[in-house]
Amino acid sequence: MGAAPLPDTVPATMAAMRLVGHGDVDQLVYAETVPTPRPGAGEVLVKVTATAKNNTDRKAREGLYPTKDQGDVTSFAMGGSPTLTFPRIQGADVVGRVVATGDGVEASRLGERGLLDFNLYADARRDINLTPDYYGHGADGGFAEYVAVPSDQFHHVPNAELADAELAAMGMCSYQTAYHMMTAAGVTSGERVLVTGASGGVGTALIQLCRVVGAIPYALSQPDKADALIELGAEAVLDRSDMSDFEERVKAVTGGAPLDAVMDLVGGEMTDRFIDAMIFDMSARSTYPRLSIAGASGGNVSEIMWTRIYLYQVQIFGVSHGTREEAEQLMEWIRGGQLRPVLHAAFRLSDLHAAERYFVHRGSHYLGKIVIVPDAEWDEHGAPFALEGKQ
Repeated sequence: MGAAPLPDTVPATMAAMRLVGHGDVDQLVYAETVPTPRPGAGEVLVKVTATAKNNTDRKAREGLYPTKDQGDVTSFAMGGSPTLTFPRIQGADVVGRVVATGDGVEASRLGERGLLDFNLYADARRDINLTPDYYGHGADGGFAEYVAVPSDQFHHVPNAELADAELAAMGMCSYQTAYHMMTAAGVTSGERVLVTGASGGVGTALIQLCRVVGAIPYALSQPDKADALIELGAEAVLDRSDMSDFEERVKAVTGGAPLDAVMDLVGGEMTDRFIDAMIFDMSARSTYPRLSIAGASGGNVSEIMWTRIYLYQVQIFGVSHGTREEAEQLMEWIRGGQLRPVLHAAFRLSDLHAAERYFVHRGSHYLGKIVIVPDAEWDEHGAPFALEGKQ
């Protein structure tokens, strides 16, 4: 069956920010006459109130996903042709309310507030997700007034104490990536875990998730963010600007014990130091040293001696997206209040260029997530979290 007709309360066109090609922010073009999507079978139409911005939005726009040639300008394509086609509406971590339902979806869903599981899953349900793609890349996302998404991936989150912008800051792009880094490495209660890039969306999610499962997180960040990260749950904060004697500084905060695992969002030349901090006393270990990596903000190439990897039996896990089961577990924790948002600021959708520039040049005060709010929703859902006073 075709897409459902739009109800009279939904306009035929909407405002949206469309990515029209690889490049700088000028490739993001704001338009107010974009056709409003219609929900297909099994889908809901969501009126967007807030969508979190992620680093992958910038990297996809700039074409920074090379897998062979470092000079490639490309979006990622796992096992096939690239799915990023232009124009594309970016924005993965969508919050809003159901305003229309497609065939096969109960009308009782109308009016529900929810948070999107951002994945474009290759099949119905598996315990692995080897062809990662997502709303905002392979299909239109939430930098718009409306988006059509699968009903079973738009999870009802009624928590009245969470504003829509705060809920968007807990989106799956960060939290599911963080959780899958931990599940891939088998992080368990009592283990000592280093979290790099600790002040960003994935990093702040990792700190909280470690505490939820009983692990002990150590943050790598700037000293002026230490109080906020410790309040969030970090056991201690290590200064990322000084990697000299890193092994000794780890010993100082762990009581001389090696790290059990590293959740790395940095890569580059630091990776070898992280391995040092796991292998300096193998007799004290009862598990394999494990490194999960889900980012390369410190550099896309690391020089590591493979003899160190295999002789010390270091396990390395590359992580991009997680599973449906992990997303559903995270939703339970969000509904139950075990996780809390770390929202830095909100920007109007029409000011996405400014938000992108701010994100790239953010200063030492930055912690957590930026959220984008449609202009028509700004007064209610964006203005209370505006950037004023955070510069």
